[in-house]
Amino acid sequence: MKCLLNAPGKWLVPGLAVLLPAGPGFAQEGEIDALDEIVVTATRIESTIRDAARSVSVVTKDRIQNGTQQLALDEALSGIPGLYMQNRYNFAQDLRISLRGFGARSSFGIRGVRVFVDGIPETLPDGQAQLDSIDLGSASRIEVLRGPASSLFGNASGGVISVESELGDSPPFLQGTVAAGDYAFQKYQLKAGGRSDSVDYMISGSRQELDGYREHSKARGTVINGKLGFHLSQRDELIISANHTDQPEAQDPGGINAAQAASDPSSARDRNILFDAGEALNQQRIGAIYRVDRAGGDLMLRNYYVWRDFSNKLPFVSGGSVDLQRFFAGFGAQYSRDDLWSERLTLTGGVDIDRQDDDRRRFDNNAGVLGDLVFDQQEQVSSNGVYLQGQYAFDDAWTLLAGLRYDQVTFDVTDRYLANGDESGKLDFDQVSPSLALNYKFGSNILFGSLSRSFETPTTTELANPDGSGGFNETLVPQTANSFEIGYKGATAELSYEVSVFRIELEDELIPFELANQPGRTFYSNAGSSTRNGLETALSWKSDSGFGVDLSYTWSDFVFDQFVDDNGNDFAGKRLPGLPEHFGYLGLTYRSEPGLSATYETIYSGNLYADNNNAVNVDSYVVANFRISYEFTNGNWLVRPYVGINNLFDEGYNSNIRINAFGGRYFEPAPPRNYYAGVVVNFQKSG
Repeated sequence: MKCLLNAPGKWLVPGLAVLLPAGPGFAQEGEIDALDEIVVTATRIESTIRDAARSVSVVTKDRIQNGTQQLALDEALSGIPGLYMQNRYNFAQDLRISLRGFGARSSFGIRGVRVFVDGIPETLPDGQAQLDSIDLGSASRIEVLRGPASSLFGNASGGVISVESELGDSPPFLQGTVAAGDYAFQKYQLKAGGRSDSVDYMISGSRQELDGYREHSKARGTVINGKLGFHLSQRDELIISANHTDQPEAQDPGGINAAQAASDPSSARDRNILFDAGEALNQQRIGAIYRVDRAGGDLMLRNYYVWRDFSNKLPFVSGGSVDLQRFFAGFGAQYSRDDLWSERLTLTGGVDIDRQDDDRRRFDNNAGVLGDLVFDQQEQVSSNGVYLQGQYAFDDAWTLLAGLRYDQVTFDVTDRYLANGDESGKLDFDQVSPSLALNYKFGSNILFGSLSRSFETPTTTELANPDGSGGFNETLVPQTANSFEIGYKGATAELSYEVSVFRIELEDELIPFELANQPGRTFYSNAGSSTRNGLETALSWKSDSGFGVDLSYTWSDFVFDQFVDDNGNDFAGKRLPGLPEHFGYLGLTYRSEPGLSATYETIYSGNLYADNNNAVNVDSYVVANFRISYEFTNGNWLVRPYVGINNLFDEGYNSNIRINAFGGRYFEPAPPRNYYAGVVVNFQKSG
């Protein structure tokens, strides 16, 4: 792992690094002329894309920030094959993200997908992640590793999403953004960055408010994001990142049934209004990454700390209000050598040590008023992992990659509410995750195949007992997956393309359900086994004239093989709910030299099922969006006004489907056609 902070065009974070093309928008792996120039460390071994037998997609700063509303990650990631997203408009539940089916079960937050921000995990040791602290207005790049990666990152690594913030590598600048739109949308941002001697810096502060299309869906929040890069020497560097997030209000309108969704799609569930359902949070994160590059090898050290205060209200009385005080921290070390065996062999080894400490209390929710304490316990999770990755080049064409990781995850609960007995307990899970891949290069094309094993433990929230008592649901076990993938990718000067075919066999898949006496709260059970077969394709064309086309298509055949629930219902042969069999993306872009930028995109989602029994079919939809901006420059000043239209053709569809919701409350309708506009003003000091 070379020190790349000073290297123009190269970006390195622990776990993922990619040399991005100069052009805007999407960057599939092969979007520049020389694939040998694209550096990837998704396998925790720095290599070119030709040697990385993985499906990796990259989104650049222009796609993330230029003319977008920046409500959620799906605005930037919607064209990536295999990645399905819902729930942009419910800030109390967070974006629902699924990578090849991993994460589809989540009713809130992110499951099964590892999330990193500036090299620091947003994913907890128990496998849950949140996205509310991500500042899209200062994000320079988002990288997505598609497919199981437990041999690299351990628990809940069905895929990886890495967000990298800007870091000032230019003369100092100051930038302000003001935006407004339908449903009382407002956003204000002030950002500064630059380079001063041996220090790079960036700091951004943003405020966002939105009343929402549906009743009881108001959200407001502030994010402050900062990053410092210290060039201690030619071979030593230190990167410090810090983030403060304050979201005092995020209302939850809840799911509604089909009749209500058809007659009054902007309405909320009555119980959600009655019980004032929603959440509030405050979080601080600080992390440091230190890299040393020496002739004997490269060393990376990582350390981080996160404090999170969270409270929410659910639409029922008993235990319907949660107060959570969370602290999690971690340390990681990685050492790599690439000069072994005539420089054909590269080895990387490391350790990850992460700790999570939750003080969780539940109170009665008396029509939105905090009631009596009914639940009080401390939940601690420790995660220890050790890994070794190797890459051997037989010749200029063939490369073998192998990895092995051992993880131990321990859940320890101390019951402090003893009125109903002592429910304290401890659960231990351990797992060995191997991977093996072969890469073949011919001309401008690459053919690869991989085998891997991954695992995913239930989170502390998912381990909750359905009977309402404290402690953990000890009947739950981690789900495991064996994955096989074959991929083909290539590039010319203007065209890049890829296709991947995969099969994933899962045991004990975690499935959500609701109970009649606790509507709005989700519990989990293990399915016996399931199979996922899929096809992912993508094509990107960019011309010198400024026109571009991005296409992607995903076919997903995800089926339960054996699954009998606690009520004796047999779901064998049923499709995994919450995911369409077909979904795709078409993006048309134009960039002119004077500064005009326009994007038209169409997102297609095929029909899907809302329940395990496949009795509730949700119709397919096609949503089109359009945005346009123009840059005016005068000396050191740049002004970029922009306008966007969401749901251009006023399609009626659901922004989210609540899987297996009790009482048929599956649907969260999306807004009709809506508009937003803003302006960016930037002043940059002369170099």
